Amino acid sequence: MIRITDTVKHLIIINVLFFVATQLYGDQMYQWFALWFPKNDNFQIWQIITHMFMHGGVMHILFNMLALWMFGSAVETYLGKKQFLFLYFSAGLGAVLFQLGYYYFNFLPAYTELVSSGLSSDQIRQMLTSNQVIEGISNAQRLQLQEIYPIYYASMVGASGCIMGVLAAFGVMNPDARLMMIFLPIPIKAKYFIPGIILLDVVSAFTGQSFFSPSNTAYMAHVGGALIGFIMMWYWKNNSFNKNRWN
Repeated sequence: MIRITDTVKHLIIINVLFFVATQLYGDQMYQWFALWFPKNDNFQIWQIITHMFMHGGVMHILFNMLALWMFGSAVETYLGKKQFLFLYFSAGLGAVLFQLGYYYFNFLPAYTELVSSGLSSDQIRQMLTSNQVIEGISNAQRLQLQEIYPIYYASMVGASGCIMGVLAAFGVMNPDARLMMIFLPIPIKAKYFIPGIILLDVVSAFTGQSFFSPSNTAYMAHVGGALIGFIMMWYWKNNSFNKNRWN
């Protein structure tokens, strides 16, 4: 039985409380605390942090909290409370940076074409928010609107980015530890398992093909979280970081 550390326990409690509140207040919680695309009116700056405690369903929070307990306790024991929290939230912010960057990468070309075609930003905004096109719009403009519509209304929830950072940190700590997925019960060393999971997320992000997660997963958030977690732990481990500075 893996002993749960204090910080991990408190993070799990906060996530569960947010989940209970979501069940009670439903869409209002998602509107306030999920991370919306910045051009959407629902976007608020605090969502950069609060989305890390929001989840889309029972299985979503169950798997995330199970992973946080299994790997987070080991990483916190190694790093200490303050350093672990710094890694956890840095990975979450890395997830935000990568996912929003991916959204903008897909949004901006079509949006720029719409503006170049003669539509104003106010007209584009009006059509996106009302889901109704203005009179006289061309077929090409319709297609570009259809392309950016799902990005404009995209929202992100979950601790997955943070946990991918913790998982990557665990892999740096214990590269030969054998891990396996519930859907693929074959033990694989962490140094191969974790890069493999990240590679699948990259493939899913650019092809839309889902392997072990729902099709609406924020794949690039996983990649960003894992990359930040790996870089931080690799640096600390290889530079004999003095943990006493964090006490």
